[in-house]
Amino acid sequence: MKITHEAEERHVLTVIVDNEAGILAKIAGLFTARGYNIDSLTVADITENHAVSRITIVTHGPPAQIDQIHAQLERLIPVHKVIDLTEVGPYVERELALVKVSGTGDARVEALRVAEIFRAKPVDTTTASFIFELTGTPDKIDTFIGLMRELGLVEVGRTGVVGMARGATGV
Repeated sequence: MKITHEAEERHVLTVIVDNEAGILAKIAGLFTARGYNIDSLTVADITENHAVSRITIVTHGPPAQIDQIHAQLERLIPVHKVIDLTEVGPYVERELALVKVSGTGDARVEALRVAEIFRAKPVDTTTASFIFELTGTPDKIDTFIGLMRELGLVEVGRTGVVGMARGATGV
């Protein structure tokens, strides 16, 4: 008997929910109970009266698993809408990172040069370190962090991915 494995795919899901206590725990529990992984998770209040939030989840898995995640999320009571940005067409995704790098001499100069290439902005500077602010795709941030490892990387803080479909229509 031949066993075939479906290829893992990365998906960016936007979930519009009532802004109520426990909703994030319900969603995280849904993933945990089924052994699914969340690669990135962000939450933001999106209405003036604070009644609705937008949760952006980056996950990965075979297509059948992604379909099941989508269906399970839609069944949760406070969920209004689930959108898989990966499947709706062109979309924009960004992440913010703060990256602390220490160094002196040539390493310090090189860190500043690399930061300029990546359009990373120094938001804190001491004689021994920098904290850079960088916005971009997760791949861009991963590449920047990899280069900074060689130059004195100390610490990284990342916000997680936020995404939005291109075009005039909203969620």
